[in-house]
Amino acid sequence: MKHIRRSTVAALAAAVLGSLVLTGPAVALPADALSPAAVSEVTDPVLDTEDEGGEALDAGSETERAAAAKITRAEEIRRARVWLTDNAGKAVPYSQKKTWKDGYRQDCSGFASMALKLPKSGPNTVSLKNDGWTRPIAMKDLRQGDLVIKANSNDPNHRHVVIFDGWVDGKRAYKSYEQAGKVGTRHATHSYGLKSGDGYHAYRPVNLAD
Repeated sequence: MKHIRRSTVAALAAAVLGSLVLTGPAVALPADALSPAAVSEVTDPVLDTEDEGGEALDAGSETERAAAAKITRAEEIRRARVWLTDNAGKAVPYSQKKTWKDGYRQDCSGFASMALKLPKSGPNTVSLKNDGWTRPIAMKDLRQGDLVIKANSNDPNHRHVVIFDGWVDGKRAYKSYEQAGKVGTRHATHSYGLKSGDGYHAYRPVNLAD
């Protein structure tokens, strides 16, 4: 009987000790540390107005750029407006990783690529600026459908592109279409590129027909 009691006590002690070893470090973790929402927050961050990347996509070949469909400014703006309500009457949500049902990436450069009818899922922001999809112009020469791009950052979350729609407030600001983090597609007023040193510059898509 004494032997049985010692064995029982030993087993109970081992079980308690094992429980302490396994659960001790987890005490400091929040209860929802491994919830789907918490994982999503880490793996798919979104920012108010910034980009994205789609960094896995290459710049596109010279043949692809040459073959990009010509498009009028009016058609580009019509296409941009579609995403304002294409999500059952709501804006298409922002994502750096997902593509919308039309095949374009749901970030700012994917949105601009969709509006311009460029190859899917869309060149990224750096590629739109550097790889022959656009050419630089002066901010004062912006016309509806041109792009305002910030691409001079190694951090994809500090790059962005918007589609210029028209001047307001005596050219101190302008309306534009964009795909913005936490918001999705929107038509908003901006002054990107109008403040010295903010990193934004004007570009004209080379496949515009007018």
